[in-house]
Amino acid sequence: MNDNVNYSETIKDFIVDNFLFGDGEKLATDTLLFEKGIIDSTGVLELVAFIEENFKISITDEELIQDNFSNLNAIGNFLKSKNNRAAS
Repeated sequence: MNDNVNYSETIKDFIVDNFLFGDGEKLATDTLLFEKGIIDSTGVLELVAFIEENFKISITDEELIQDNFSNLNAIGNFLKSKNNRAAS
């Protein structure tokens, strides 16, 4: 299984359910979450709490940058790289 796909699909479901109220048509893997107004600063905190709880990954304050959470691809890549670093 590709971890990036697993992260992205799970996170996409969370975003659709919690921020888009079930309307997943607006969300592609490269949709810019902040620029499209899908997630704001409070939404990032909700997303981080979801990620930490569901994937058992701790995200530091230094990692809370827009580049890591700009779209589903970026989030998946960020989490995959954290997982790879933790495994080494």
